[in-house]
Formats: sequence, C-alpha cells, structure tokens
Amino acid sequence: MSQSPVQRAAAPAAGDLVIAQDFPAAEALVRSGVDSARVVVLHGQAEAAARQAAAAGIAAGRGPLPTRPHDLGVRCLVVVPTYNEKDNLAAIVRDVLAYLRTDVLVVDDGSPDGTGALADRLAAADPRVRVLHRKGKLGLGTAYLEGFAVAARDGYQRVFEMDADFSHPPWDLPRLAAAALDAELVIGSRYVPGGSTVGWDLKRRLLSRGANFYARTLLGTGIRDMTGGFRCFDVALLRRMDLAQVAAQGYAFQIEMAYRVVRAGGRVREVPIHFTDRRIGQSKMSPKIAREALFLVPRLRWRVRG
Repeated sequence: MSQSPVQRAAAPAAGDLVIAQDFPAAEALVRSGVDSARVVVLHGQAEAAARQAAAAGIAAGRGPLPTRPHDLGVRCLVVVPTYNEKDNLAAIVRDVLAYLRTDVLVVDDGSPDGTGALADRLAAADPRVRVLHRKGKLGLGTAYLEGFAVAARDGYQRVFEMDADFSHPPWDLPRLAAAALDAELVIGSRYVPGGSTVGWDLKRRLLSRGANFYARTLLGTGIRDMTGGFRCFDVALLRRMDLAQVAAQGYAFQIEMAYRVVRAGGRVREVPIHFTDRRIGQSKMSPKIAREALFLVPRLRWRVRG
C-alpha cells in the first residue's frame, strides 16, 4: 500500500506507544504533551492485539491503527473536499475508514488530474465511500455546505470536515468523534495545550496566530483556533441553523461557522492536534482568501444573530 510522506515523517517508533483505556484518558495524555500518533486507545480492544495493530500501522507509516474502526455509536460522515488530490485520496480514504466507523463523502471540484475518476473507483469498490462531482472550483465553503446537506438529508448524526492531504491526522478522527458526544462543534485545535503546527515557517505561524487572535477578540468566542479546518459538527444543530446565509470561503468560512455555532447556543470543544503542512500538492491558501477573512470578522458581529 502507498504511504504518505507526511505520515512517514510523523510516525513514532512502535516501542514508544502509550496505552489509554478510553478517549477521556487519551485526551488527558495529548493535552499533557504526548503526541497522539503514539497513543493507542483501547476503547474495548484487547491490549495485546491493539499494541500489535498499532505497531504494524506505525511500521507501515499509517499511525497507531486500531484492530477495527472505532465505533462511537453515532452515524458519521467525513466530508473530504478535493481539487487535484489524486496522489493523496486513496490513502486518506483508506485510513479514515480504518480509524473510525464512518462513511466518506468526497466532494470533487472537477479536478483536472483525475481525482474525481479515482474517487468513483473507490466508491465502486466500497459502499462506505460516496462522491459528489461539481463543475469547476466552487470553493471550500460551498463544498462543506453541500456535504452538510447530504448529512442532514441522509440521517447522519455527526459530520466532519477534513483535508485530503494528511495535514489532519486520521488517527485523531475518533478523538473528535468522542468529544462530539457532548458538544455541537469539536475543533481539532493547534492552539490549545498539546496542539501544534509542524512544517510552518515563522511568518506563517505568526500570521495564523494573529488571525486567530483577531477573530477571537472581535467576536468574543473564546475559541483558540477559529480558522482550523479539522472539525466535527452535530448534524441536529446544523439543521436548526440558517446555512443559506453562510457566504464565506476558506479560512473565513471556518471563522463564520464557528461564530454561528456559538451564536446558536452550541457547545464548542477544542481537542489538540498536530497539524502537519502538506508535502504533496499545492496549498489552496491565497491572498484573496486571507483578505476575505480580514474583512469578514467585523461584519459578522452585526450580521449573525443568535
């Protein structure tokens, strides 16, 4: 099986594994500074078998794989927007399905590199994989909104946002799902204790922290990572929200959705993750997206009502 360079670079040695009996214990470990790529969450697995599976996963560059996908008792859908992600897609879908009992919805914006055709082949081979084809680059925000609509229509209880490029570790998906059992929004956060960014230069780190401070201060949310794109939403809350009013894209979309959840009375939790910059393909970040986030924040204060 193919391995992502991101995974190979981040993988610890199998001898460094740390055992957590359940997800609250895993959360405490990660917040104390233990890398989640070292944490084996038993959650009903036999310890010896779990250690063996995790060690094999690490040796293959796939992180601490469980013996079976973790089942949190709710219907989950992971939405993965794609544009020219052919080199990443098969591996990320494989690992999402290995770590969490979930379905996957690939939303492809007419990728010229053949990502959409690959997604169709994955869906044909596995009923847990679905594909939504769109004509042209319509933006990250609308991709997620269409994914949310599918989740609401088809009876899912939790819906996730996740990048295709392994910047969001698939082994952290079950931690988000577990935290979402008592929250309407869970954010995989770079800026709470235990979280970090890997592979960013100083300029990008300062820009990201500054943007989050700006949005958090002006909107008064208390959320440390307003722009993070690794998320889990309670579909019941999304059904009650007027998502037709959401117009932002990129980082601005993440800011707006977090603020709308807070204004709607939703509970927000942040769980620490190690965000690793993509090493295959090109970043979708652009000056236009950054400007949109800058000007959106003050408008949200009067545009979004509780």
